[in-house]
Amino acid sequence: MNYGGLFDLDKKIKEHKSYEEEIQKQNFWDQDQQITQEIIKKNNDLKKYLTPFLTIQNKWHEIRELYELAQEEGDESFLNDLENQFEAFKREYEDFEDNLILSGKDDQLNAYLTIHSGAGGTEACDWASMLLRMYIRWIERHNFTYETLDYQAGGEAGIKSVTLRVIGDFTYGYLKAEKGVHRLVRISPFDSNKRRHTSFASVDVDPEVNDDIDIEINDKELKIDTYRSSGAGGQHVNKTDSAVRITHLPTGIIVQCQNERSQHQNKSTAMKMLKSKLYQLEEEKRKKEQQAKESTKMKIEWGSQIRSYVFHPYIMVKDHRTSIETGNGDAVMDGDIDEFILGFLKKFKNY
Repeated sequence: MNYGGLFDLDKKIKEHKSYEEEIQKQNFWDQDQQITQEIIKKNNDLKKYLTPFLTIQNKWHEIRELYELAQEEGDESFLNDLENQFEAFKREYEDFEDNLILSGKDDQLNAYLTIHSGAGGTEACDWASMLLRMYIRWIERHNFTYETLDYQAGGEAGIKSVTLRVIGDFTYGYLKAEKGVHRLVRISPFDSNKRRHTSFASVDVDPEVNDDIDIEINDKELKIDTYRSSGAGGQHVNKTDSAVRITHLPTGIIVQCQNERSQHQNKSTAMKMLKSKLYQLEEEKRKKEQQAKESTKMKIEWGSQIRSYVFHPYIMVKDHRTSIETGNGDAVMDGDIDEFILGFLKKFKNY
C-alpha cells in the first residue's frame, strides 16, 4: 500500500506515543495551562491523521489473512464474500487517500468563503448568486453547515457580495481550491435580444484562525463604519444600524458582518474575519517567498481565472489549472464540484 510519502508515518506515530506518555504523567496537569493545552491540541491533531490510517491498515491485514485462510480451505462462498468486502475496502481507501492531500497546517479549520460579483451589473450579480447556490449545495452534500455573515443584494437581481462561514472538518482544506475568478458564458436571461454574455465573479477563501494565533492589529489603522442590515443575510438580520464594516488601512482589506443581533457582536465577528485575512495574507507571502527560492513554475495568485462555465453555444465546465472538464453543467451548478477540488489538490499538494 503506497501512501505517497505525504507524511512521515513512523515519525507521526512516535510523536503521538510521546504525547500520550506525557499526558499520562502524574504531574502533567501541574504545568502551565498553556503548555498542557498545546500538547493536547498537537496530540489531537495527530489523531486526526493516524486514526484513519491505522483503521485502514488493520482492515487490510484482516482481509488479507481471511483471504489466505479461505484459499487454504477452498471455501468459494467465503471467497466471494471477501471480494465484496474488498470492493468496499477499496472505496474506503480511496476516501482515505483523498484526505491525505489535506495535510496543510490550516486545512482542518473552518473557512470563510466570500463571493464578489464582477463588472457587468445585473448579469454579474446573477452569476454571483448562481455560484452561491452551487457552494451551498456542495456544503449540504458533505453534511457541513454554514452561516451567512454578510449579504449585499444586487440592484435588480442576484448579489453584489456574500460571505459565508463554512463549518466542518477540513472545510478550508477543500474550499481553498476554489479561490480565484470564475467565468460564465451564456445567453443572458436579462437580454431581450438573447445575446451571449460573459460574466465574472471572484471567490475568496480564508481559514477561520484560532484565537491563539498571534496577529497584531493596531486600532489606529482601522476605519470602522456602521450601516443598516439588509437582504437575505441570515436569520438574525435586522433593520437597525447594527451592521459593521471594518477597513484595514495598510492593506486595504475590508470585512463586514450583519448577521449578529448587536453592533458589538457584529464588530467582534468582523474582527475575527479580519484577523483570518491578515493571517492568510502573511501565509501567502511566505508561500510565494518559498516558491521563489525553489524556482517553482507553479504560480497561483488571487485574481487568476481558474474556471470557465460555458453554457452557450455548447455546455462545458473546465478548470484551467488542471484541464479537468465536464459536459454536465447542471450537476456542477448543483454542487457536484469534488472532481475539480480534488484534482487541484492532488496536482498542487503544497498549495
